[in-house]
Amino acid sequence: MKAFILAAGRGERMRPLTDHTPKPLLMAGGKPLIVWHLERLAAAGFREIVINHAHLGSLIEQTLGNGSQWGLHIQYSPEPPGALETAGGIATALPLLGDEPFLVVNGDVYCDFDFGRFFRLTAEGWKPAAHLVMVANPAHHTGGDFSLDCERVIYASGEQTLTYAGIGVFSPAFFAGVQPGSVMKLRPLLDAAIAAGTLTGERFAGRWVDVGTPQRLAELDQELKNV
Repeated sequence: MKAFILAAGRGERMRPLTDHTPKPLLMAGGKPLIVWHLERLAAAGFREIVINHAHLGSLIEQTLGNGSQWGLHIQYSPEPPGALETAGGIATALPLLGDEPFLVVNGDVYCDFDFGRFFRLTAEGWKPAAHLVMVANPAHHTGGDFSLDCERVIYASGEQTLTYAGIGVFSPAFFAGVQPGSVMKLRPLLDAAIAAGTLTGERFAGRWVDVGTPQRLAELDQELKNV
């Protein structure tokens, strides 16, 4: 199973920190945010990683290299200035991701999720169309994104809403209708899968932070330094 890390965003809300540093390379607890993912992915058994980038992408490649220092093999999927949004970026990277389901992780979140569980499940033949990891709604997103009906993801309903954690497993076919190089968000594809009843998900109750502002980055940095 391969893993795809989304690292192409401009990080407007993180400015001026992201004026000269891509958001996934911002430091928390003594290491870049994206390195926390790489370490956990390597420990979980992943070896093949694909990373997209746009804003200051050359710095990402210079910093991470080929991934050998973590026992990984990293390939890069460059995007034009402004990036291609999530679905467009994934569709463009499909030639690097292969024919099997792959893990997708946002490069600007911190979590202690067990990525290895997905690695083991797909090794046993699990092939979801799309499967989302969701978390309790954070203070900055109280309305949530979706609800869960057992393992089926449904539209946000009542008070039982959850927030998409930026972690999911997708089959390549899920992006078959997206032209490589086009700009497209993920949400329309998720909505279509909800309508078709093919979108599954689960709730994660562990540590998760959407590092979207300088304040949340500073709080995470302090927390990790105190561990």
